[in-house]
Amino acid sequence: MAFYKKMLKKVNNKWYPQSVLVGNPVTTDQIAKRLSAESTVTPADVYAVLIALGGVMGEYMAQGRSVKLTGIGTFYFTSSASKNGVNTEKEVTAKQINGVRIRFIPETRFRAGAGSTNSRVTVRGLSDVKIDWEEWKGVTKKKKGGTTPPSGSGAGH
Repeated sequence: MAFYKKMLKKVNNKWYPQSVLVGNPVTTDQIAKRLSAESTVTPADVYAVLIALGGVMGEYMAQGRSVKLTGIGTFYFTSSASKNGVNTEKEVTAKQINGVRIRFIPETRFRAGAGSTNSRVTVRGLSDVKIDWEEWKGVTKKKKGGTTPPSGSGAGH
């Protein structure tokens, strides 16, 4: 179950639902145990692969390549440059790059749309799950790692 809270936007003075994170972030260990339970691989082996994944992906992206993980999506580097540009193309150098970000695009696949056999619906892999939304009744606490779920909700488990 996912949670939302009611938020008033100052720009147009209208109310909107906004998703709320509850509990602590899911850890690598929790992911490893869950993947192990759904496969024939031990939790320790899954954990080792997950820990190595970031470094391997970073190395490929540092070579100017994107990384596509089936069922998840594509990761790639983008760079930002100093605010003061230069006057000529010849003056452009790597020294102007002052930041790198990792971008992510969820995997897209198509499924048959309702009605016509020729219609297709674009589906994002990570977000193509049924989400049951419930209004957040708990108190949002500003602490490292998220918020505390309301008692008895089972959130975060």
